[in-house]
Amino acid sequence: MLYQQLEDVVNLHTLPRSIAYRWVNRHEIAAFAGSAVIAAEDQHFITHYGFDIKAINTAFQHYQKGRSVHGASTISQQTAKNLFLIPAKSWLRKGLEAWFTCLLELLWDKPRILEMYMNIAEFGDHIYGIEAASQHYFGVSAKQLTRSQCALLAAVLPNPKTLKIDRPSAYVLSRQRWILKQMRPLP
Repeated sequence: MLYQQLEDVVNLHTLPRSIAYRWVNRHEIAAFAGSAVIAAEDQHFITHYGFDIKAINTAFQHYQKGRSVHGASTISQQTAKNLFLIPAKSWLRKGLEAWFTCLLELLWDKPRILEMYMNIAEFGDHIYGIEAASQHYFGVSAKQLTRSQCALLAAVLPNPKTLKIDRPSAYVLSRQRWILKQMRPLP
């Protein structure tokens, strides 16, 4: 009876879910994680200054031809967007993202940017950061992740709401294998 009254007042299925999150410093993250993320998201991360001009040009050409645009944002840009901006797509947001990306590249070194990215990236519905993802999906800390687990986590980063770590599609498994082949130790 009381439950029915509560359900009438508040639809219990629409209550907000809690967010799984726990910050860890770069020394508490498996070494494979950084190389998996770089392989998956931004293979020129170490050598560019926040922007991958070649990827931007390719994306712009796709845009001009009416094709869908994806793959031009660097880890630095994604970090800037996730830290300071809302996910809405607009030219204003892209301009602000560029500004914040320049600031990040000026103020932080690459290991710090990568550490920040891995701690704020979404790895699933309400699961943010590599530590929360490690605990949720594998029952281990981020430091204990295997090479294969790191590649699987990185495989869903383009779209963690659609691509699933706990129920990987053939595409996600194929992407994981590709990432494993692309992974190199960080300098």
